[in-house]
Amino acid sequence: MTDSTAARFDKASPEIKAHLRKRKRSQFMLKTLGIGAISIAFAMLFLLVGSLISTGYQAFTQTHLVVEARIDPALVDPDNPSDGNFRQLALDIVSNRVIGGADTDNTDRLTDILSNRAQFTLRDIVVANPDLVGETVELKLPVADKYDQLHKGMLDRDTPEENRRLSDREIEIFDQLVEGGYVAKPLNWALLTNADSRFPEVAGLKGAIIGSAYALLVCFLLSFPVGIGAAIYLEEFAPKNRISDLIEININNLAAVPSVVFGLLGLAVFIGWFGMPRSVPFVGGMTLALMTLPTIIIATRAAIKAVPPSIREAALGVGASKQQVVFGHVLPLAMPGILTGTIIGMAQALGETAPLLLIGMNAFITSAPSTPFDSATALPTQIFIWADSPERGFVSRTSAAILVLLTFLIAMNALAIFLRNKFERKW
Repeated sequence: MTDSTAARFDKASPEIKAHLRKRKRSQFMLKTLGIGAISIAFAMLFLLVGSLISTGYQAFTQTHLVVEARIDPALVDPDNPSDGNFRQLALDIVSNRVIGGADTDNTDRLTDILSNRAQFTLRDIVVANPDLVGETVELKLPVADKYDQLHKGMLDRDTPEENRRLSDREIEIFDQLVEGGYVAKPLNWALLTNADSRFPEVAGLKGAIIGSAYALLVCFLLSFPVGIGAAIYLEEFAPKNRISDLIEININNLAAVPSVVFGLLGLAVFIGWFGMPRSVPFVGGMTLALMTLPTIIIATRAAIKAVPPSIREAALGVGASKQQVVFGHVLPLAMPGILTGTIIGMAQALGETAPLLLIGMNAFITSAPSTPFDSATALPTQIFIWADSPERGFVSRTSAAILVLLTFLIAMNALAIFLRNKFERKW
């Protein structure tokens, strides 16, 4: 080695030191940029979740008027309780039981303190137990949205009276009810057990949850077997030629197509050509299946490729047929990866809105569907409906519905991670 060459590789030489400083500086900058990007991502995530929680937590409780009242037989026939005059019964409970019926002015002010759906709550209670007619029972009835917002501190008392939904006298009367122990704020189970309503204080997600469940069930039953079958054929049996290459390219491209395109396809084919009904989970599930198929096919092919060739060679060496090798050895070993990809695809389908809007699953439905062929909404479209509603009470319910949807999505992704970690094999 010459002296010049030794100098070039001498770590103490100025050239080497300058090069090391430049490399370390580049490494530090790359590391800093990576940490900064991750920090920004986490900050945005915390901002999003914090905004949803700060806006939506109020929807998980609901203000109720708690009174002991007599179910008047003059208003409700015990032999036919469903035809009772429950509206008048609700008004009598407010005017007679709460304020004694002596102050006509206060009675007029308090007739709207209960939700317009309170009469149906009364009806459901009595119909479920007709023996309550003539008895004095404790009732918990939802109050109107403006009183609910007042009790939760969402209505600014310092706002000028002409700009408030409640007058000073109405606020004073409600405060007296709170001091008298007539007002409670329990957990709002109705958010999950009620269907949609025009009144935010009693609107719930039951119909949307069941509609999403039916749509995902149809999507799974269609996309899972078809996707696995297509992947097995393309990976194990299809000849490697231009046609199979073209099919593979198109499947990869379909995985990147915007979901609204699949909605247009579902609208044109299922509703336009086949004449299927709009706004039903069955059509929604078929449309979501079209969108989920490419994801399942790609995930299944990747899982099949991950199985070592020695498994196939060993099975073929002992006399197994091609079909026996694939379905008896390769497919069981690839199933954890297949399930992981399928669950991730289903989670993506659960959060899609555009395809469901195009097939009409944004109708105002006040009952939960009993079959996949009944009209229904889904969680994403229910969020869209509530976000577009002018009533202020739907603001917190929109955020609460997003939190419910995120909970389902996180649960599905956690299940995919669990299955992958539990059944994945290291080769």
